[in-house]
Amino acid sequence: MPLFIREVHDRNESLVDELLVIWERSVRATHAFLSDAEVRRIKGYVPQAIEAVEHLVIAESDGPDGEKPVAFMGIQSDRLEMLFVSPEYRGGGIGKWLLQHGIEGYGVAELTVNEQNPQAIGFYEHIGFVAYKRSNRDEEGGPYPILYMHRAGQCLGLG
Repeated sequence: MPLFIREVHDRNESLVDELLVIWERSVRATHAFLSDAEVRRIKGYVPQAIEAVEHLVIAESDGPDGEKPVAFMGIQSDRLEMLFVSPEYRGGGIGKWLLQHGIEGYGVAELTVNEQNPQAIGFYEHIGFVAYKRSNRDEEGGPYPILYMHRAGQCLGLG
């Protein structure tokens, strides 16, 4: 099943709903530290984040039923804000393909990742990101430690 990547400018309700399904399935497969209630709570904010992010890039499969999103990422300036892959596509290189596209096409140099998600940390380290800062709470104030990462060799001008 061939895959392709494209940036989406028209974030209609149907597309946002499809991406929300990918988000939830991905989170349930990779964020075991979140309770069911917490996933449902966070899910309420995801459509707004998808609609507001500067660059929304999706990976789609081209199957017998047409094009279908299977993964997506959101980029703001040079920062990866979100990257989610449908569980059945994890481990197949789509996340790496998307992130490399983000690095080469959008200058992605920075991201955050939940410290309690070691698979994601390992993935980002494999691509060349290194942690430079840690916070005990996520960016919404939740009790989930976050690692701030940047591409190795990038100077962030931190003083």
